[in-house]
Amino acid sequence: MPPPSLQNPIHTLLKPLLFLFIFAATTTSHTSSTTSSPTLSTTLSQWQSARATYYAASDPRDTVGGACGYGDLVKAGYGMATVGLSESMFERGEICGACFELKCVDDLRWCIPGTSIIVSVTNFCAPNYGFTSDGGGKCNPPNKHFVLPIEAFEKIAIWKATNMPVQYRRIKCRKEGGIRFTISGSGIFLSALISNVAGAGDVTAVKIKGSRTGWLDMGRNWGQNWHVNANLQNQALSFEVTSSDSMTVISYNVAPKDWRFGQTFEGKQFET
Repeated sequence: MPPPSLQNPIHTLLKPLLFLFIFAATTTSHTSSTTSSPTLSTTLSQWQSARATYYAASDPRDTVGGACGYGDLVKAGYGMATVGLSESMFERGEICGACFELKCVDDLRWCIPGTSIIVSVTNFCAPNYGFTSDGGGKCNPPNKHFVLPIEAFEKIAIWKATNMPVQYRRIKCRKEGGIRFTISGSGIFLSALISNVAGAGDVTAVKIKGSRTGWLDMGRNWGQNWHVNANLQNQALSFEVTSSDSMTVISYNVAPKDWRFGQTFEGKQFET
């Protein structure tokens, strides 16, 4: 069976903005405000060198979110267009959700010419200090290494290539729908898994507000799971999400006052 198709990269060149406008919009259900940087370029970094390997479809990592905590990757909106990063790139999970474009280079035997893939960070490739970084410890510092599902790897290289030289660059994420907030916890402990984030893709700060509280800072639990200790039951919930490029989006009244643990709600989205 052929591997599922992955999102093709979209390259957009826009002239510099002459003015920055700030818009505020309201709806009858929930509202959102967004602040953004003055550039709308889809590229966030230049091409850099790394290496990439793959894991087989029978590996358990193809259905669970790994170190980023996304759970079922299909339900979370990531599918098989995902990647695990080596320790020197993973940033202790702060980079979870970011998007990279990869292309195979330097090996005409195995590379598929003119191709590239776009993947989201969902997992971590742990170092193996039983090997040196150049003698089997592919994810050991200071190596920059990507671990891909074979379905993604075979978009840019023949599977026999195994450990391939690649080039990568950070790009903006494009997502369908809004940011998703999956609420879990018990009593006054509330955790929110934040997924399907466009733009920079990774989240650096989160605030939550009940209909009877002010804004409360949430702490990073692990990956993109954020938590707060507060009694927010029987209150509509609003979220303020800030990404690594200093953009902020506020989604008001995303969860109604009768929300329950285990539910997922969709808010507003970053502009891309």
